[in-house]
Amino acid sequence: MTEVVIIGGGAAGLNGALMLARSRRSVVVIDAGQPRNAPAAGVHGLLGREGMPPAELLARGRAEVEMYGGTIRPGTVDHVTRDGDGFVVALGDGTSLRARRILVASGLVDELPDVPGLRERWGKDVLHCPYCHGWEARDKAIGVLATSPMSMHQALLFRQLSDDITLFTHTCTPAETAALVADEKLAALGIRVVAGKVAEIVTEAADRLTGVRLEDGTLVSRDVVTVAARMVPRVGFLAGLGIKPIEHPSGMGDYVPADPTGLTEVAGVWIAGNATDLAAQVGSAAAAGALAGARINADLVEEDTAAAVRRYSSPSKSPSVSR
Repeated sequence: MTEVVIIGGGAAGLNGALMLARSRRSVVVIDAGQPRNAPAAGVHGLLGREGMPPAELLARGRAEVEMYGGTIRPGTVDHVTRDGDGFVVALGDGTSLRARRILVASGLVDELPDVPGLRERWGKDVLHCPYCHGWEARDKAIGVLATSPMSMHQALLFRQLSDDITLFTHTCTPAETAALVADEKLAALGIRVVAGKVAEIVTEAADRLTGVRLEDGTLVSRDVVTVAARMVPRVGFLAGLGIKPIEHPSGMGDYVPADPTGLTEVAGVWIAGNATDLAAQVGSAAAAGALAGARINADLVEEDTAAAVRRYSSPSKSPSVSR
């Protein structure tokens, strides 16, 4: 029996583990080793760690958790089931762990449009977040690929970073395309709208994005392309508990609802990071993990205290005698 199993070894999971281990809780982190930000050269917007490679940040986090007695276990989770007052976590290698509480910090997967050349440049010069990568794209020729209701917002955010923004309507309907062409916000900011479906992202031998080619053969020179990927949480292993992701109100993808501390609709199961907060960057994901870890510890304290009171009040309790 482990007191807490944490599913996911990113910023949220490790910070939750750190809080619990420092509270002398037994905690095991199951880490599949597939962080969402692995393609990025550095973590940005994280005070005191600006520009640090993601792998280095996670290595430091794992070492800190282990320093307080926490366990990092490589692997994947197949499913989680209820077992009395606790849970059974079945791992991909056929083994299982029993836990009193669960913290889900498994993050999400970015589903990219099926455009040749796009995935190969993901995290390099195909980007999605102006706060994660915007400074590095400043003053460059930026193309925004319209794929969701958030694409307009994305174009406005990147306009803060460059005067040269082109919005490609891609799969927009004729009505949606006409609305973008006539949009006064885009016109006022000098954002060019190019109608037509994108056929490929063009790169050169020097491993650099050079443009966007449309289906009609037109090549529009660009240095950077941004795209609002659909975000899908990695939580299929929770289906046995009745926890399923739902559509996010923003239209950005799916998420698992939780209360402000990360508690899900299932007692004993918390969630933190991108699986519940699609907009969370590394810093906010880590903070959410810390909050969930602290709340899990408090929940266990309440349960342990109630059990101690029951034992203390039991008629079969043998009274101690002080001398």
